[in-house]
Amino acid sequence: MGKTKHQGPMKKDLKPAPEFWVSPIPFGLGKVKPKHIRDTMKIVWDNKDNLNYAKNIITKGVCDGCALGVSGLSDQTLTGPHMCTTRFNVLRLNTMPEIKPEILHQDIDELRKYNSTELRQLGRIPYPMMRRKGDRKFIRISWEEAMQTIAQKMKSLNSRNYAFYLTSRGITNESYYVAGKVARYLGANNIDNASRICHSPSKTAMKRSVGVGASTANYQDWIGTDVLLFWGSVASNASPVSTKYMLEAKKKGTKIIVINPYKEPAMDKYWIPSVAESALFGTNVADEFYQVNIGGDIAFMHGIMKHWFEMEEQAYGSAINHKFVQEHVTNYEELKETVEKQSWEEIEQSSGISKNQIYKLALELANAQNAVFAWALGLTMHEFATDNISQVCNLALLRGFLGRKHSGLMPFRGHSSVQGTGEMGCDPFVLPGGAFDGENKKRIEKLWGFDIADWQGDTVGVTLENIMLPDDHERKIKCYYMSGGNFLETMPDPTFIQKALENLELRVHQDIILNTSTLVDAKETVIVLPAKTRYEQDGGGTSTSTERMVYYSPVIEGNQNRIKEARSEWQIYIDLAKRVKPEQAHLIDFKDGQSIREEIAKANPDYDGIQHLKNQGDVFQWGGAWLCEDGICPTEDGKGHLISVDIPDLNRQPDDFMLTTRRGKQFNSMVYGDYESFNHGGRYDVLMNKEDADRLSIAEGEGVVLHNGFGVFQGVAKYVDILKGNIEVYFPEGNYLLPRGRYEKYAKIPDYNITVKVEKADRFNAKKDRDYYEKPIKDLEEIPMQ
Repeated sequence: MGKTKHQGPMKKDLKPAPEFWVSPIPFGLGKVKPKHIRDTMKIVWDNKDNLNYAKNIITKGVCDGCALGVSGLSDQTLTGPHMCTTRFNVLRLNTMPEIKPEILHQDIDELRKYNSTELRQLGRIPYPMMRRKGDRKFIRISWEEAMQTIAQKMKSLNSRNYAFYLTSRGITNESYYVAGKVARYLGANNIDNASRICHSPSKTAMKRSVGVGASTANYQDWIGTDVLLFWGSVASNASPVSTKYMLEAKKKGTKIIVINPYKEPAMDKYWIPSVAESALFGTNVADEFYQVNIGGDIAFMHGIMKHWFEMEEQAYGSAINHKFVQEHVTNYEELKETVEKQSWEEIEQSSGISKNQIYKLALELANAQNAVFAWALGLTMHEFATDNISQVCNLALLRGFLGRKHSGLMPFRGHSSVQGTGEMGCDPFVLPGGAFDGENKKRIEKLWGFDIADWQGDTVGVTLENIMLPDDHERKIKCYYMSGGNFLETMPDPTFIQKALENLELRVHQDIILNTSTLVDAKETVIVLPAKTRYEQDGGGTSTSTERMVYYSPVIEGNQNRIKEARSEWQIYIDLAKRVKPEQAHLIDFKDGQSIREEIAKANPDYDGIQHLKNQGDVFQWGGAWLCEDGICPTEDGKGHLISVDIPDLNRQPDDFMLTTRRGKQFNSMVYGDYESFNHGGRYDVLMNKEDADRLSIAEGEGVVLHNGFGVFQGVAKYVDILKGNIEVYFPEGNYLLPRGRYEKYAKIPDYNITVKVEKADRFNAKKDRDYYEKPIKDLEEIPMQ
C-alpha cells in the first residue's frame, strides 16, 4: 500500500469567485433549486422534541448519511463547518420516539395502508414483536422468546437454507464484522450486503485491473487536478458536501466534466449552504457535459482510446504515457488491437456521441497532466458493469493517472459505512482481509478458531430467487435474517419479491423502523427486533468513507426518546450464535466494541490502526493517501492490467427506448419528498427528450405508458435535457419494469436498465380494449337457440 500519509484538512480559499456564480440575484430567486433554508427549518421543527440530542449527533457523531465521512462538523478534506440536507434528512431516524402501541398493534391491513415514508414517520420499533401465520396483528414478545424462536428454527435447518443480509443504514464496521463472523460460525455462507446493489462491480473491476477494491485517491486530489471527471454520477445529490470540494477545485483551476445521459441540473448549478457566496449566488459546477446513451459508456471510452491510438500514429507519446505503460502496465497490444478493430460508426451508434465530441474529450485528457476519474451507479447498475469500470481503469492506466497526487480512480459511494462491508467479510465472495479462497480462508480459520464451510454462498438476488425452489432443494432458502433493507423497494420485479418473502418459513427484520416489507406475511413467522442506531451502539462504532478514512463515532448521550429495549446490532448477532451453537460460544463472544476493533485489526491487516480509535474525532486512513503509489499495484505481477472487452449488444429495436432509474429527493429508497429539488420532477414523471415526445405526439404533462415483456409503468411525460432515445424514471417506482434474474456476470449485481416501449396512455389503453376478446364458454355455446 501507499507510503505517503494524508496531510489532514486543507485551508479553504475564502476569496470570493464571482466568475463561478450562477446569478447575482441572491438565493436563486425564480430558479428551480433546493430550498435549503426552508428544509433545514422543517428538520429543526421535526426534531423539536429531542433537539439537544439532535444537536449532539450533528456536532459529535460521524454522519450516517452519505459516504463522505464528515465527523461532527469537520472532515479530513477542508477546514470549516460542513452541513448537508442528506445528513439532516436521516437525523429523525435517530431522535424520534417509539411507535404508539395503538398504531403498532392495529390490524395488519390497516398498517399496510401506509407507504414506507409514512411508516418511517410513525417512529421507532419499541420492542421485539412476532406475527405468526393467521395473526391479524403484531404481538409483543420478550427478547428471550424472540431469540429462542429464531435459534430453534435455524437449528432445524441446514445452514444452506438460511441467508443473512445487512443494509447500509448507519450500520458500523463492528456490526458488519460480527455478523460476517457469526454467519460463518453457523456454517452459513449466504451473507450479503447493500453494496451488492450499488458498487459491487467497482470492487470487482478494480481488483482485476489494479489489485485494489477501493478508491486509490482521496478528496483532496480533486483540488488542483487538471480534470475531475464524473461518469454516471450525480455527486451533488448523493453527497451534497462534495460540491464544496468541487468549488474549491474550480478555484484551483480544475476542469469538471460530467458524463451522463441527462444533463443533470444538480451537477450544472448548485447552491452550497455552508459556503456563503454559493448559498447566495450559486455555483456553476460542471464546465462540460457529454451526454451518452444508457449502456453506451464502453463505446464512448473505446472512442477515446481509439483516438489516442490515432494520435500516437501521428506523434509518439502525444496521448499514451509510454514510460508508465512500459513499467507498470500489461496487455497494451491486446487492448490496442481490440479497440482499433471497432469502427467509428459502431462507436458513435452505441455511445450516441459524435466522433468530433469524442475527439474533443480525448484531446483534453491527453493534454492533462493529471486527472481523477469518479463514477457511480450510472456505470455500476448494468449487466456489464465490471466491464464498464475496467474501461475507466484502462483510461487511467494508459495516461498514468494512478498512485500519485491529483490522480486516481474513485468509486463514488453514496452510503455511510458501505465501503467497510466487504472489508469486514460481510460478503459471500470474501473474508476479512481477502478473498474467500484457500490461503485467506486458512488464515481466518486459525484466527477465529473454527472451520469455515467450503461451499460458495450466493448473492442477495440469487438467495431471494432460491426461496422459490422446491422444498427438498439443497439451496432453498427457508429463513432470511435481515439487518435493515427493504427488498420490495430495492430489487427488480417487486411482485416476485413479495411472493418470495411470503414463501419464507421465518423472516427476521432487525431494524430501527418499519417498512413495507416488514408487513408482508410469511409461511410461518415474522419476527421484528429493535436495533440501536450507530449513535447508541455500545462501545461506539466506526465507519469507512469513500476515501478509506475510518472514523470513530462515540455513544451520543442525551436521547430523550431512548428506546429502552433496543440492542446493539453486534450484540444481537452474538446472542443468536450462542443459542444456535452454544458448545463453542466463546469463539464468537466479544465483551465490548473495543475488543471487536482489536480483532478486526488482526483479521484485516489494512485495518491495523482501528484498535486505536477510541475518542470523538479519532480517524485513520487505511492504505495511505494513494493506493498503487508510484504505479505499483498489489497484483500478482505488481502491474496494472488493461482489460479488453467488446462493445455490448443491447439488443435494442428501432422503436425501443433505453430506460434507467434515478434518485430524486431521497436517500436510496427512503423518499423524503414528492418532487425532486432541481427539476421539480414528480415520483411518477417520465423524463424524456422533447424531440422524442414530439415524434410520438406526447405533450408535456400528458399520461404515458412504458411497457416491455416484464412490466408496465404509467406515468406523466416531463421534458428534460436528456439524449434522444433515453428515458429515466424514479427508483423504486420504476422497478416493476425490471426483470429478475439478470445479473452482471462477475459481481452479480442486478441489471437496473432495460429497453421499453413508450406510448400515449390513451392510445395504450385503447389498444388494450381493442385486443380484449371474451373467451367462449363451451357449455353456453352448446345451449340451443330458442
